[in-house]
Amino acid sequence: MANPAPATKPPSGVLDRALLVLACLTNDRPRLHLRELAALTGLDKATLLRILGTYIAHGYLRREPDGRYAPGPAPLRLAALYAATRDITARLMPVLQAVMERTGESAAFYERDGDDRLCLCRVNAPRSLRHQVETGERLPLSAGGAAAHVLLAGTGGATPLAGELQHQGWLSTAGERDPGLASIAIPVRENDGTFLGALVVSGPISRQSAEGFAEARAIASALLREQGFGD
Repeated sequence: MANPAPATKPPSGVLDRALLVLACLTNDRPRLHLRELAALTGLDKATLLRILGTYIAHGYLRREPDGRYAPGPAPLRLAALYAATRDITARLMPVLQAVMERTGESAAFYERDGDDRLCLCRVNAPRSLRHQVETGERLPLSAGGAAAHVLLAGTGGATPLAGELQHQGWLSTAGERDPGLASIAIPVRENDGTFLGALVVSGPISRQSAEGFAEARAIASALLREQGFGD
């Protein structure tokens, strides 16, 4: 693994610093050496060792024989509690899986969390060239993309594409957040009209077309209705 890029100035709050350490662990880098954590967080090694020691004592991290730090078992309990209290995830996962299988592209659901969009659940396409975001990852709404516009419009925010969304009920963008990425996003609502978030189908621009977007929208909309979501 290449050395991580130096971090910006770390936060001053103790809890913020501790959470920053956990955020360094991702699907791409599930195990990290102390020096890598220092580079990613901008924290000195003495501070890191205190934080890591606390996490290890409570089961949130473990130290492997080669010295790298990796997730421990404690987060599994929180994950199970989260899933048990958010039945929306259980309802959406079959939809995302079916959308991915029928379109061949990655499918995800985002909800708004402050000024960010949070990936609540996702199914990645089994292709070497694909758009991949991890479950739980945050992206700033200001960065754009079809999902950001749908979330802003659905929560009272300002977006220049609000008229287009209102007219056709869905949005597609290409190269707005990422030059090589195209996506289509549709609002997800309960039957009473309550806005929940945005279902997104995304992939490389080279594989996308207007016809493909229309097919993805039709597939996703039908599957959402089957799971009891609003039209």
